[in-house]
Amino acid sequence: MTINLIFKIAAVGILVSILSQVLKHSGRDEHAFLASFAGLILVLSWVLPYIYDLFTSIKQLFSL
Repeated sequence: MTINLIFKIAAVGILVSILSQVLKHSGRDEHAFLASFAGLILVLSWVLPYIYDLFTSIKQLFSL
């Protein structure tokens, strides 16, 4: 895992939180929820390969 991934996740979190607040204050709560959900899916797609590698290495560790 590189530091770039952490910075990307932080940037998405900041952007999504600002967008969500703007949408909530303008009365578009549904759009704010969808923006938050899209940010979650984006970050999850970045992190999922690392989680898979973690479980694979744990499986190999205990199969000895």
